[in-house]
Amino acid sequence: MSEPASSSTSSTTALRGLLIAVGVGFGLWGLWLMRDFTSEQLISTGTWLAGGIVLHDAILAPVTVGLGLAASRLLPGHFRAATSLAFLLWATLTVVFVPVLSGQGGKPDNDTILGRPYLLSWLVLTGVLAGSAVIAARRRRRVRHAAPAEPPPA
Repeated sequence: MSEPASSSTSSTTALRGLLIAVGVGFGLWGLWLMRDFTSEQLISTGTWLAGGIVLHDAILAPVTVGLGLAASRLLPGHFRAATSLAFLLWATLTVVFVPVLSGQGGKPDNDTILGRPYLLSWLVLTGVLAGSAVIAARRRRRVRHAAPAEPPPA
């Protein structure tokens, strides 16, 4: 026996449709912007896109799955959600930090372009995320292990 579609199902379908339309629109806009690219620029763009796919599928996805599997076996249950979120944020921000950590974009004649302590900033960010994960996990554990409230009188 199937249940009738709820309003949340129809709103989810509508939201998905909207997001797909927006995504296709942005993709078409990107193609439109590439209409005047030279063949060298098109090859460079294709290489960059293929490299991103290979990097994701050959390195990032297996490492993430491996870390998730290790965390599920090694960490107590109350640490898993906070650790997963902290790792997701850390990985995303690390990808953003890669260009400045590797020195890309720096110019010898202009030392102000990469004149900040980016490695230190990244290490502080890593520490803040790790500390936040520990604090969140301890709070979660405390809430789970708190004494149950007295039931209201009947």
